[in-house]
Amino acid sequence: MKTLKTGLAIALLVTIISLPALAETRLRISLQLPLKHHLGQNLLQFKQQVETASHGDLKIEIYPSAQLYKDKEVPSAVASGAIEMGVTSLAIFAGTVPAVDLFYVPFMLPSADLVRKATAPGSTVRQPLDDAILKTGARVLWWQAYGGVALLSKGDAIVNPEDMKGKKIRVFGKTVGQFAKSVGASPVVMSGSEQFLAYQRGTVDAGMTGISTVMPRKLYQVMDNLTITKHADIEFLVLINDKVWHKLSENQRVIITNASRNVEAELRKSIVKIEADAIADSKKKMQVFELSQEQIAAWKVATSSVVDTYIQNSGELGRQLVDAVKSL
Repeated sequence: MKTLKTGLAIALLVTIISLPALAETRLRISLQLPLKHHLGQNLLQFKQQVETASHGDLKIEIYPSAQLYKDKEVPSAVASGAIEMGVTSLAIFAGTVPAVDLFYVPFMLPSADLVRKATAPGSTVRQPLDDAILKTGARVLWWQAYGGVALLSKGDAIVNPEDMKGKKIRVFGKTVGQFAKSVGASPVVMSGSEQFLAYQRGTVDAGMTGISTVMPRKLYQVMDNLTITKHADIEFLVLINDKVWHKLSENQRVIITNASRNVEAELRKSIVKIEADAIADSKKKMQVFELSQEQIAAWKVATSSVVDTYIQNSGELGRQLVDAVKSL
């Protein structure tokens, strides 16, 4: 009898050891950029904080460089539950929430301080956008600061508005496309991962891109000039499927929320230095032009009609957000 009990105990112990850790919750994140980019580093900080605070209860898996989904595919992948989490540019939502293009209206948010106020959690600019995006089935966890927009060109530099006339310009959304049209250029919409080949093959003459992406994407290899206009602000969003969110325990949601707020604040604080370093590195590889106040004033005049087009396209919410920016 003793031998039988011992045998049963051993069998039970083996069975328990072989069972998977039932408590672990896995959350996969799709990222289109490499982990070395500051958005990737931001996700790594989130992963570390969540896994540490949850004592292994939450497991974060990051899939960088568009291994699973391209930028434009992420919102539907997250909303459908095909993946639990994903990172996408704010501009991708312009088809369903046209008002997101507020950040791409030329010179609407001309300073880092205004951008910080507009993107603050719960602000009169951000909260209506988070609420509208939630209706698609994807919940915004935090905003990732990507930085200001710059112009890339080959051959002659683009410094004045008239330098854009007649050129085909890579853009990443409808409103930045209106910016190009307002100065006589032809916009060509394409994702960030496609622009290197487009510049290399001459599919477009010039392009708009984030200052911080020039070095990681090695765009200096195919373009000669970088013009720092900062006429628009690029924001990325970290999303989670809303049904997945509600299936998490209250403690898990608190851990994720706290980590989200921490890494968002840290990146927002760091973006000025990140851009300054990116400009300094770019100067080693290409010609960099920083505009004078007079030149910026000329760009503002030339592109002033874009705000009216934005309001027309985005309706009452767009008008509400423009007024909210003015109150900042």
